[in-house]
Amino acid sequence: MIIFLETLGCSRNQVDSEIMLGKLVAKGHTLTDDPSQARVIIVNTCGFISTASDEAVDVILEMAEFREKGILEKLIVTGCLAQRYKDDKDLISTLPEVDAFLGTGACDYIVDAVENKEIKTLTIFPDPAKRPFQNLSDKRELITQNFAYIKVSEGCNRKCTYCIIPKLRGTQRSRPEDDICREARRLVSKGVQEIILTAENTTDYGQDFKDDTGFEKVLNSLALTLENDPVRIRFLYTHPVTLTRDVILAVKKHKTVCSYYDVPIQHASPKILKKMGRPYTNEDLYGLFKTIREIDPDAALRTTVIVGFPGESEEDFDILTNFIKDIRFDHLGVFIYSDSSDLKSHSLKDHVPSKIAEKRHDMIMAAQAEISLAINENHVDKTLKVLVEENPEPGVFVGRTMFQAPEVDGVTFIYADGLEIGTFVNVRITQCFEYDIAGVIA
Repeated sequence: MIIFLETLGCSRNQVDSEIMLGKLVAKGHTLTDDPSQARVIIVNTCGFISTASDEAVDVILEMAEFREKGILEKLIVTGCLAQRYKDDKDLISTLPEVDAFLGTGACDYIVDAVENKEIKTLTIFPDPAKRPFQNLSDKRELITQNFAYIKVSEGCNRKCTYCIIPKLRGTQRSRPEDDICREARRLVSKGVQEIILTAENTTDYGQDFKDDTGFEKVLNSLALTLENDPVRIRFLYTHPVTLTRDVILAVKKHKTVCSYYDVPIQHASPKILKKMGRPYTNEDLYGLFKTIREIDPDAALRTTVIVGFPGESEEDFDILTNFIKDIRFDHLGVFIYSDSSDLKSHSLKDHVPSKIAEKRHDMIMAAQAEISLAINENHVDKTLKVLVEENPEPGVFVGRTMFQAPEVDGVTFIYADGLEIGTFVNVRITQCFEYDIAGVIA
């Protein structure tokens, strides 16, 4: 079978897609980048917030059109959207175009779904918490060329009131340390130049183990495993409580680990943090970023926040805005609170009108644009190490520095000829923009 797979959502979803593709290739199936040429289309969905669910449905319907325009025989929907609405009796009737629905714990069943000959709609929803979470490196077909994500754990034990991830992904299960290092070694042998550790809360790694294994231990082990390779290590989605001094010291210790901290704070108002179920205070956050700056002054900081959460007053919003201006994050993402009846936060009082939430979103983005531009101005005339990833036009290459994560941050434009994709080069920065920088070979 010729198969096309569309991945929506986060880096964890991308890993699931790569695992499914690996299993299909191992069974002799062929992959294509052109959905019009596919006999089977798989849409690996996100259903975390309403806009993601809407996008997923739009993509599903778009792909279904290839029954008429192409040679499509089977349309399969996997991932969080399917898992979130698995008990919704209207799911199948609402999307009759879909031949199979697979939940987040059903990656191992993808071959069965593709090869199943039955006419009726197939639904597979095993408990995601019971899915084995190791030895993922043996069957993985990489979607990206120069970087690769490694899941260090799956699921979440946190109880944030706005989040449904524990229901979609199950309780936390951390991978064995040696399994993570083995996968990293395998990926580097395939030519990957950047290993990116990911999870629902990466620094919660090991909390489900019976010993005292923490994230700093696996980070140290991985850095030592790859210390002689031309590769860098990055980690995303830390939790403010478990991003400890030991983790920060481990980052500072190893030259292969990017001084880059992705710390989704969600908010800075004590009242809103409590309503969100986030187990830290405004003072805790100030203390955390002070510690990072003291130990690693050149570190890049990224965060995400939610505006328009139920009960968010102008005072709460001002606290958040002032916090952002005080910390001066290199990168920041803003989400408008997305309500749903299956969230604990749904029952909270004083929901914020959408127009006010949208205005607050725009205000945060405007403030961050000024901060990002000022930070990027400080890079001008400096020489930075850049991973070359694309050559979109003659004389222009695109890459990333250690303080630019793929897909969510800005990029570095390199004005040069003859560079090799997948190599590191030194670039003297000559221009800056709000989110990107540019330069020439040093």
